[in-house]
Amino acid sequence: MAYRDSPAARQRAPGPESPGCYARIVSFSHSFFAQRFGLTEHDLESYLSEALSSGGEYADLYFEYLANTSLSMDEGIVKSASEGVTLGVGVRVISGERTGYAYSDDLSPEKIRKAARVAARIAKGPASVFKAGFEEAHKHNLYPMIHTPHEAGLAERVELVKRADAAARAYDSRIFQVQAVYADNVRHVLVATSDGRLSYDRQPMARMGVTALARDDGGTPQHGHSGGGGRVTLDFFLNEKTPEYFAREAARQAIVQLSAAEAPAGEMTVVLGPGWPGILLHEAVGHGLEADFNRKGVSAFSGRVGEKVASPLCTVIDDGTIGSWGGGSRRGSLNVDDEGTPTRQNVLIEKGVLRGYLQDELSARLMKSASTGSGRRESYQHIPMPRMTNTYMLAGESDPEEIIRSVPKGIYCATFGGGQVDITSGNFVFSATESYLIEDGKLTRPVRGASLIGNGPEALKYVSMVGHDLHLDEGIGICGKEGQHVPVGVGIPTVKIDRMTVGGTAA
Repeated sequence: MAYRDSPAARQRAPGPESPGCYARIVSFSHSFFAQRFGLTEHDLESYLSEALSSGGEYADLYFEYLANTSLSMDEGIVKSASEGVTLGVGVRVISGERTGYAYSDDLSPEKIRKAARVAARIAKGPASVFKAGFEEAHKHNLYPMIHTPHEAGLAERVELVKRADAAARAYDSRIFQVQAVYADNVRHVLVATSDGRLSYDRQPMARMGVTALARDDGGTPQHGHSGGGGRVTLDFFLNEKTPEYFAREAARQAIVQLSAAEAPAGEMTVVLGPGWPGILLHEAVGHGLEADFNRKGVSAFSGRVGEKVASPLCTVIDDGTIGSWGGGSRRGSLNVDDEGTPTRQNVLIEKGVLRGYLQDELSARLMKSASTGSGRRESYQHIPMPRMTNTYMLAGESDPEEIIRSVPKGIYCATFGGGQVDITSGNFVFSATESYLIEDGKLTRPVRGASLIGNGPEALKYVSMVGHDLHLDEGIGICGKEGQHVPVGVGIPTVKIDRMTVGGTAA
């Protein structure tokens, strides 16, 4: 077997070139796992041969080295600080609909071969030919930073949470408690497949979050939360979105809730604000478009490609290639997915018509399709499955203020908390953490305790206006599926939904 190095392996190195240029293209022999652990292409071929020794149509290896740091500040003091490293390899074998998966946190040859044999036995099936092919290398380089936040001094990152704490407390005297959290990591991955693909990548990530509690004299405490980050350098938090930015936003939300009335209940017009409210789109629609649910026929969107499933104003995109943002790229962006396939922009719904599903390697094989670069996993201990990256609705032509003016009575949702979705039916329930009444075309009183209840496909059919103000979230999304959690991005412009049930707490 021979491999072609993927350009995901390109790394910056110090040299005479300007920071915007590549100093060199790193060959496999100079890549992280080859240098740190002495891994060779011959080793990869040997392990894959072992994985296919009991039969099987396809096998892959996923090597991971993850170094992470986390800091938290509460009650004005740094409560915790931790650093750690996890390391391992996962081996997968596919035979028809059967999948064998085993992993090892020891990269010694005997341990990897043992994991390969276990995966082979689990997926034991008809013998197959061990292929030797090539896949055209992709051209992503979405986060070509020289120094990741993880490489900065701990004192610099401690200062970030201290600044956030001070800024939130200074916002208003009614803020009585603040929690600031900062975390970053850098993940080195290597994916080798039995059909000849070899991809390796260095994936940085950083995130900051601030929670503020506010209370009037004798009143019930109210909270606000803000945060963000992505595949960015530490400069992002120093120059782009500072600790003070997130702290003031968290404090603002908490103060707003102090004067909020109880939310009304009933069917009404709902307007979603831009940015983070795209989480409703992610949950209520996006998960239903993941291929594993559809090949099993359990999604509300199963067998509906080519059908109208939403208003003609709705075009929904999942794009893992968004870069050039604050010195890095979006939280859900990747050079390659966790199966070594280049990420790409996938049009899921186009002007209301369902165009396709998010495919990983297994689903693509079974549905006789092609991977969309959507195979993702939490770590080497987890099997990949089709997942979203950055999911958003394209902007429309309406002015956001015009959308508000068009609503005589309704509710405007600015931010969301948690929610639940039934993939089979498409039914969802979401809690709005910041929302306002719309009365006679104007935003009036803030309300709390509002929840949105509806059906994903049905809700999109009632979209009657879409704003020109598409925003992506700040970079806080974590998506859970079958016990696995991966970073994602969401986005939406201001959207008017003519009919939706609002669950409220007003008598």
